[in-house]
Amino acid sequence: MHHLVLFMIFTLLLALVARVAYSIIFLPWLITRHFHKQGIRGPSYRPIKGNTSEIRRLYAEVQSKPMALCHDILERLCPFYPRWSRMYGKTILYWHGSKPRLILSDPDIIKEALLKTGVWFERLEPNPLMKLFYGEGIIMAKGEKWAARRIIASQAFKMEHVKSWIPDIIESTKIMFYKWEEKNRGVDEFEIEVNRDLHDLSADIISRVAFGSSYKEGKEIFELLEQQYHLVSLASRSAYIPGFRFLPTKKNRERKRLAKAANERIRLLIDDNRNKAEQISDNLLSLLMSSDKYINIERQRLKLEEIIDECKNFYFAGQETAANSLTWALLLLGLNQEWQSQAREEVLRVLGTNAPPTAEILSGLKLVSLIIQETLRLYPITGASVRQAIKRVKVGNIDIPAGTELYMSITTVQHDKELWGEDALEFNPMRFAEPRNHAAPYFPFGLGPKYCVGQNLAMVEMKIVLALILQRYSFFVSPTYAHGPMLVMSVSPQYGMQIVFRRL
Repeated sequence: MHHLVLFMIFTLLLALVARVAYSIIFLPWLITRHFHKQGIRGPSYRPIKGNTSEIRRLYAEVQSKPMALCHDILERLCPFYPRWSRMYGKTILYWHGSKPRLILSDPDIIKEALLKTGVWFERLEPNPLMKLFYGEGIIMAKGEKWAARRIIASQAFKMEHVKSWIPDIIESTKIMFYKWEEKNRGVDEFEIEVNRDLHDLSADIISRVAFGSSYKEGKEIFELLEQQYHLVSLASRSAYIPGFRFLPTKKNRERKRLAKAANERIRLLIDDNRNKAEQISDNLLSLLMSSDKYINIERQRLKLEEIIDECKNFYFAGQETAANSLTWALLLLGLNQEWQSQAREEVLRVLGTNAPPTAEILSGLKLVSLIIQETLRLYPITGASVRQAIKRVKVGNIDIPAGTELYMSITTVQHDKELWGEDALEFNPMRFAEPRNHAAPYFPFGLGPKYCVGQNLAMVEMKIVLALILQRYSFFVSPTYAHGPMLVMSVSPQYGMQIVFRRL
């Protein structure tokens, strides 16, 4: 009996060792060989960690100092791709831990992968530390759960609702201007670090229009989520070691503390809305709280924890998108005074010197729209999209095994001179007025079934805020500004954005 037990233990250990060896040695060798036969190569595989150590080193290297003031930002957002593409070609195989990843920059393949999300491809199974941040919200949800969340969010961000929020967007923007004026009384020219203020502005707007909460409540939640996401993003660039999140490290303890505090603040917000049920309009939170009216799933109404997860997803994604895009728009107009003058002429012609924009008037700000489109091309919101093959598929001329991850470099596509012309790295809003560029690969809010559901709000918000700034100020980039685009959740300025404003 004793020998039998030992034999069984030995057999189990042997099976475990064989399974581990297969997954971290033999399977990567098979996958590497599969792609080599197709002419796809990349850096050598390293057991367990893959190529993540080199990637972290390259990020640390490019973020150690500012870059030249130009729009060729791929080296900062994705430093490993330019380096590896010079060695291995445009399509590259690398390893995120023991997971194979293909870096893609072919617009047709990227378009097909995005359109086939949910059929051939899916979002990655989140790192447990990412799961702590996003929970079961729409950003990470899949299948029926994602479909249910999508219906609710689509209801909340319909254009008719967004138009009704325009007075709130204007009011929030005026509060930002009031703070600028109070801080800089008696001077006609003053410098502002606009990225921080635009994040506060977006926090106020998303709090008002999506959740009906006050600026103070929204700001506290955003600050907690920002701190939490910073710690999560650091972990996401490394291969996750199973069970690591349970270790009582300093960062793990801080992640849990921030998650608990953010959840508690949102729970209080939900309770407050329940107490004021008769005052609730068709905002996101009210729709989440009455989800049984909009979705037909077995559980009907969402649980409290699910509502909290959705609030966190939209709080953070809603703030990041508009705030950072507006920041880059101010940089581009600050560097290109002729375009700024033309945009101001349009704003003053359409709005006058004091009138606020309305839903009907917004459509007349055509150049402002082109400026936003060009900003999103040069400084894309995410810089890259990642998907995973859920079955073996052939996309373009690439045979992709199930489980392979795709790292799709949106920045590379939107900066490609073959697609956009020799001036692809220059700011030229009129390229979007030219019919030949309407078919160019451009997907600032994603593509296919999982495009950004909040794009209506983001575009209207950016258009209104930019128009109100142009109506009130002229501006240029401060000599103190250091150029450092970096990819966190979206493309952000590492050193802030210092803009000098002059009252008109």
